[in-house]
Amino acid sequence: MIQYQINMPISAEQFIDVLRRSTLGERRPIDDHECMEGMVSNSNLLVTAWDGGKLVGVARSMTDFHYACYLSDLAVDCDYQRQGIGRQLQILTQQQLGRHCKLILIAAPAANAYYGHLGYTNLPRCWVLDRDQGLQD
Repeated sequence: MIQYQINMPISAEQFIDVLRRSTLGERRPIDDHECMEGMVSNSNLLVTAWDGGKLVGVARSMTDFHYACYLSDLAVDCDYQRQGIGRQLQILTQQQLGRHCKLILIAAPAANAYYGHLGYTNLPRCWVLDRDQGLQD
């Protein structure tokens, strides 16, 4: 039986491992330990799914808890997908937020169709600025 935890600390190694076992590891800097450690330690909302002592899912967010919650990473081990774990991670994330707070995310290309049936609205107005582009002095 899957157990869920709110803000239970995890290590960068555990985070990297679950990303590798999901499809999200392909789009994250999993070989940059410093970056991965910063991602884990600077998140302010972390919902995890566990099968015994094995981390099988994670929803990692940055939020003000009242208006906006950026769900930066939603990853479920491929062996555990299609069991409702990702949905439950999002439900538990949303339950931690105030009534006006919106979940905001950027969908992985392969997962883009997943979010519509959950009630998300697809908005074409997202912009991304990489560190090495633009805003130069």
